[in-house]
Amino acid sequence: MNIIKRLSVIMSLCLMVMISTSVLADTVRLKLAGTFPAKHFGNAIIEDMVKGINAAGVDLKVKLFPASQLGSGEELIEDAIRGNIDIVQAFIYAQADPRLEITNLPGLVTSFDDLVATFGDPNSNYSVLMTEIMKDLGLVYITSAGEGLVGIVAEKKPVDHAGFGDKGMNIRVWSSDLAKQTVESIGYRSTTMNWAEVLPALQSGVIDGAICCTPEWAYNTFAIAGVGNYFVPVNANVEATAFYASQKTWDKLNKEQKDVLETAIRKAANDIMNKAWERSQGFIDKMKESGWEILDYTASERAAMVAHIKAKVWPSVASTIGQETMDRLVAK
Repeated sequence: MNIIKRLSVIMSLCLMVMISTSVLADTVRLKLAGTFPAKHFGNAIIEDMVKGINAAGVDLKVKLFPASQLGSGEELIEDAIRGNIDIVQAFIYAQADPRLEITNLPGLVTSFDDLVATFGDPNSNYSVLMTEIMKDLGLVYITSAGEGLVGIVAEKKPVDHAGFGDKGMNIRVWSSDLAKQTVESIGYRSTTMNWAEVLPALQSGVIDGAICCTPEWAYNTFAIAGVGNYFVPVNANVEATAFYASQKTWDKLNKEQKDVLETAIRKAANDIMNKAWERSQGFIDKMKESGWEILDYTASERAAMVAHIKAKVWPSVASTIGQETMDRLVAK
């Protein structure tokens, strides 16, 4: 090979390297922090979502960090605000803004139809408000996956579980004043506690129970660990995880990339919501098979409980989230 041909080959190789490097440089790499437990069915849905995004041909590469590897919901919202994490799938706590307590309004959702209309519709009162509140925090709200309605897991049997008198029990609530008011309005004493502390606290008798879980979470977290004996499907609050992004990250994306992310995430959230609801009764049955007693409500008892909670808790909500926010949330 003469020197001219050699130079030609070298120049071609250099050009190929430059083009390859340019393509790599143009690819936007994002960190997605997930919080579902390792064996949660939602992880498979999110993994498929990530594969679809990465194969969409819009120069996006998303890396999933599941099972709270990058932190709890409380930590992740702060990291996303700072731009340290690009996209988050997590329960939203209200420490960043009291208006985020709208996620905890008891009685807002009491059925699957309510769940879909509230969390699955980007134009619902809830979704519009969440978009505005998160924007004020430097975050981009995309959607939420409402997994189902939340009950109480307990080691001992509450007194008159369907009534409103003293239950003789101290139960865990998450860091929400509305959640605290809700359980206290129906007769429980409450202790605010992070999720990671609940299982050992219940095992050691520090608490008698916890409001925390859909039937699936109750079975997978407590029943298979041999902790707990009773499940009370209060169903006044929703187990929902939100998908949101750092505004700092969002501003770096082009329209095509944003569209791909939004479409994929909305589909994944809807798939999680539908599948979770379908699976719910199966885990009630599994708890029964494990020896748990399900302390359910009759239709009239449930209606009375929801009316009682709204009468006792809703009047105080405006002082937390603001009257305008409350009015917009519950407007027909």
